Amino acid sequence: MPILRKIFREKRPQQWKIIEKDLIDEIIYKTENPRNRIMLELMAKGGMRIGEVLKIRPVDVKDRKITLPDPKSGLETEIVYIPQKIADRLREYIQDKGIGPEKRIFPITYNAARIMVKKAGESTGVNLRPHDLRRHAATHASRSGTPIEIVSKVILRHAHLATTQRYLGKVTDVEAMRWIENLYA
Repeated sequence: MPILRKIFREKRPQQWKIIEKDLIDEIIYKTENPRNRIMLELMAKGGMRIGEVLKIRPVDVKDRKITLPDPKSGLETEIVYIPQKIADRLREYIQDKGIGPEKRIFPITYNAARIMVKKAGESTGVNLRPHDLRRHAATHASRSGTPIEIVSKVILRHAHLATTQRYLGKVTDVEAMRWIENLYA
């Protein structure tokens, strides 16, 4: 019956608004506090969850890899790969602050970190939430030509591709035309 179909209809997966790379870069650039800037970069360019950023310790950072003990996936550990520039800034921050190997690098609460992200977004007129930065990492990588398997298994560390596909925003007409031109030009 039509009324029952309407009542018990499956909800469509939520589509999030994807924030463009230039705007994310501007938000990070405008952030003057070194701690906040590194945290934003780890989320936006490393694909890290805010809880993961808050848990990392100097002992977990090895060159351009961060080992996450007790990750959300339930595995024993996971590896996050970060760009060299961010790794250098993170190492420098740890040295400047004299953070011990077993101490948390960012000893603030989840709520304080969430507020920091929101304020960073407000500096450019964007309603920014921590997970928007993780979605940005996935979308930017995907739209830059990174294979979906790498986005899923390496950047976001998802067990299933279907989970990753929910992160990726809708493709605009302009972007679709650009990809078609690049593909068949």
